[in-house]
Amino acid sequence: MKMSHGFTKGLAAIALSGTLAGTAMAADPANVCPASLKMADTGIEGMGSLEEAFAPFAESFEAMTGVELELYSLSNRTAAGTALQFDEVDLVFGGPSEFVLFEELADLDVLFSIVRPNYGSSFVVKADSDIQELADLEDRRVALKDVGSTSGHIFPMKLLAEAGLNPDEMDIVMAGDARIQVLINDDVEAMGGGNKDWDAVREQDPNTEYRLLAQTDTLPGDPVIMRASLPQDCRDALRETMAADTDEVWDALTSTERNADKFIERDAYLSFETDPAIYQQVREAYEVAGIPLDE
Repeated sequence: MKMSHGFTKGLAAIALSGTLAGTAMAADPANVCPASLKMADTGIEGMGSLEEAFAPFAESFEAMTGVELELYSLSNRTAAGTALQFDEVDLVFGGPSEFVLFEELADLDVLFSIVRPNYGSSFVVKADSDIQELADLEDRRVALKDVGSTSGHIFPMKLLAEAGLNPDEMDIVMAGDARIQVLINDDVEAMGGGNKDWDAVREQDPNTEYRLLAQTDTLPGDPVIMRASLPQDCRDALRETMAADTDEVWDALTSTERNADKFIERDAYLSFETDPAIYQQVREAYEVAGIPLDE
């Protein structure tokens, strides 16, 4: 797997070096950034857990940029958004939903994102079901994942709304970890979740045929969010310096058990050219689905 990632990232680095060849050399982050930056993660509570997940990345960050990266523990994503708003943290590792939520509070930028080509939402039914399209789910019982899950709730709701359905009037069960089993057991007639669920249901019930009812395009990657109140030359210097050695960044991120389990899957890769505007589709998904951003 590492060789595959290295090859993919190597190509990206070559392409990026060609792009930068005609431009001025990147500024030294140590000369244009604060001496120390603080980074939080929206999915980790407790300093011990944060260090277990990101200590190697923090060490690599300092070695590459000359800027100390201090890990900063926060209790939840609401606290992370407030910390960005008031410049209490400089970087936050979050998801697509967190980006648009935090954007309500402060101007943001993206250091890099982790793109998962298979990251999206799917609806699955049994192959012998008479359900042929999403519109047929109007009077059927449907399982989704967890409230607020980008791929397991927000975008499935968007798909339903775009099919002309009113999710508020449907029989939807937020089944969490049981979503696959309730479909297998015929407790629901369809399941909406992440693309991984499409594979998982067939693996867990190999003797039954299933059919993919609908699927989104690839969703935006998980961003390392920067507060835009950091100087522009600092943000640019951090991106360009780290993009010059994506292998080192990737290896530092995935050297811990937590991050290896989360990120090394299905040819995920780093993108240092993530336009923050790509997350607008997440905002639109919330709006179409009629879900407040703070849920």
